[in-house]
Amino acid sequence: MEKFHFRLEKLLEIRRSLEDESKRKFKSAQDEKIKVEEELQNLKDKYKETSKNKNCSTILEYKIVNNYMNFLDKRIAEEKINLKNKTIAVEEKRKELIDKQRDRQAVEKLRENKYLEYVKEVQAIEQKNNDEFALYGFIRNTERG
Repeated sequence: MEKFHFRLEKLLEIRRSLEDESKRKFKSAQDEKIKVEEELQNLKDKYKETSKNKNCSTILEYKIVNNYMNFLDKRIAEEKINLKNKTIAVEEKRKELIDKQRDRQAVEKLRENKYLEYVKEVQAIEQKNNDEFALYGFIRNTERG
């Protein structure tokens, strides 16, 4: 018997590679989002700590601490915007990944169906051959006996 051959195998390989690339992009976007979340949390922690330890003995120290807190406040606002952008990017990458998975699954489903057809054909041919052998055997036995 000949081996099963799927004519769209190359397309399936391309779809798998596109899905793998999409997975890498999604993972990268997720990692970037996590880094931004960590940086945002770090800035918030620094802000809280600085606001708790606001013991300033001179006006100069007070101004320095106040400027630092303003800087942290601006950085927190920037990181929140950055986080929102990263979250949107992650969702876009997730949608792309889902689309790539659907494309691959569609071709795999075609491959499965073709394979099942192939198996049925092979089984039908084998059954036909077995029937012929049995018939020849029956004819030989009836001629002898």
